[in-house]
Amino acid sequence: MINNVHLSVLIEQQAAKYGEKVALRYRDYEKNAWQTVSWTDFSAQVLRVSRALLSCSVERQERVAIFSQNKPECLYAAFGCYGINAVTTPFYPTSSGAQVSYMMNDAEVRILFVGEQQQYDTAMDVVSLCKSLERIVIFDRSVKLKDGDSISVYFDEFLQMGETDVYDAEMKKRKDDAKFEDMADILYTSGTTGDSKGVILTYKMYRAAFKGNDSNLPVDEKDVVLNFLPLTHVFERGWAYLCLTEGAELALNLRPADVLTSLQEVRPTCMASVPRFWEKVYQGVQEKIASASPVQRKIMENALETGVRYWTDYASKQIPAPTTLRLKYKLYDKTVYKVLRKTLGLDRGNFFPTAGAAVSSEVEKFVHAVGIYMMVGYGLTESTATVSNDNKDKPNTLGSIGRPIPELEVRIGPNDEILLRGDTITPGYYRKETSTKAAIDSEGWFHTGDAGYFKNGELYMKERIKDLYKTSNGKYIAPQLIESKLTIDRFIVQCVVIADKRKFVSALIVPEYKLLEDFAREHKINYSNREDLCRNPEINKMIRERIETLQQDLASYEKVKHFILLSDPFTMENGELTNTLKVKRNVVCKRYAEDIDNLYAEAERKYANK
Repeated sequence: MINNVHLSVLIEQQAAKYGEKVALRYRDYEKNAWQTVSWTDFSAQVLRVSRALLSCSVERQERVAIFSQNKPECLYAAFGCYGINAVTTPFYPTSSGAQVSYMMNDAEVRILFVGEQQQYDTAMDVVSLCKSLERIVIFDRSVKLKDGDSISVYFDEFLQMGETDVYDAEMKKRKDDAKFEDMADILYTSGTTGDSKGVILTYKMYRAAFKGNDSNLPVDEKDVVLNFLPLTHVFERGWAYLCLTEGAELALNLRPADVLTSLQEVRPTCMASVPRFWEKVYQGVQEKIASASPVQRKIMENALETGVRYWTDYASKQIPAPTTLRLKYKLYDKTVYKVLRKTLGLDRGNFFPTAGAAVSSEVEKFVHAVGIYMMVGYGLTESTATVSNDNKDKPNTLGSIGRPIPELEVRIGPNDEILLRGDTITPGYYRKETSTKAAIDSEGWFHTGDAGYFKNGELYMKERIKDLYKTSNGKYIAPQLIESKLTIDRFIVQCVVIADKRKFVSALIVPEYKLLEDFAREHKINYSNREDLCRNPEINKMIRERIETLQQDLASYEKVKHFILLSDPFTMENGELTNTLKVKRNVVCKRYAEDIDNLYAEAERKYANK
């Protein structure tokens, strides 16, 4: 049963209930082993952080920043802040110096927690630009301090600053005075279209989100949850906090690249993720099928076809499957699917929330086909994550983004825009009154900027309204829909569709370079470098054929007619990706403007000569 108390007292109440039960688990890279933290120890660390913050004279509702990858200390610091009614402001661990200085100054941060060397170095590079910063607290003891650094202390030294009960009376008073209307967090958006905005999350929003998700997300104290996405991301943050209210065990994955190893070692029952994770799993299986012997390939293909039919036609609709199909599915479930789930570390799976981008229908069918319950959902930072999600006890239609959670009003407004109202919705953007008024109308409806519709109680996404392209022929194109179709291919890693004010749709494609190299070797294609490889006519012909197969169900005007294979991937370092790995279209289009113009000019010449 959910513990629906104020976050300032959540951990101590759970410690009183669960005691020495494991609350957290994390990998110690020096010992190369997973370490555990009991609820009792978790609560003790939170108390020490609260005292140390009070020793630094942190005021009610003062902003404290956390700049780190997923670590137990992130949770100690966050709940330590809640314990004295301070506001946490988490930064993505990959944030640039410019982003950090902007957020620090916008939130007027005095105390900054940092994780490892990268975050410390980034913070120190811009410390002179952060006018309010007084103290940096470093989680990792191995971080090397810069010469002349007089404001940094290590986490253990920071905790010692509060090793006294002299602050307990003030802490009790703040907890007693805590209101659900108070700010809990300020989460800065990724900023795909300009400066990021600080989304205010209140304790009231969290409470409503916990209540609304309690029935939809059946997590409980028996679950082991792998935290893979950054805790800065509202999806992971809200999900992790919900799991803590239910008494579940959190296993924190420190480095994203280690997630497959962590899955195999932890064997979680739940994990929140974005569609790209499942696309990678799908591509890996497709690659394995392609390289298998004819007999093995036939077995695996038949197993997947059986699973897809079983889920799509019957299980998703919660109607009984024919006896022959049901028995065949059970046979594969005990053999092919079971081996796959165990190989991935998903053999104890309960359910796996997935959101953050469009989910390809092929990927969704595949995941369900092999007996993994992917729970597709939709949400925003401004809605404390979940707006809607699939339900285990109700029919789930392929392509839907689930059913709205209780506690939230959802309606379709002008231009089919999804509008939201309720206690999970932000009161606004920190210190940005104009942006707040633009997003929340006079009746309290938050305008998402996403177009959608309802059918049989389920919500469907059409497109991102602001991302719609209009071709010179007057046709509207939803680039994300096309991109999601193409990126499920194992040869395609990243894709940006170009169509606005153009005669036809084109795309910039970042291929899987290793697979291109393998293809070149098998077909005796000579090349001198990656650029040469991407320009090769035979390779482009192969990619074109794969693209044509992937977009068969699109209208003619929606199909990618021409594309460019890029020799360099999109990166955060080049400013092409946000911290949540979303493409900044305007940056990409500007960088490749000459290549794009040349592509269309060449196409015009070819058409003119026909």
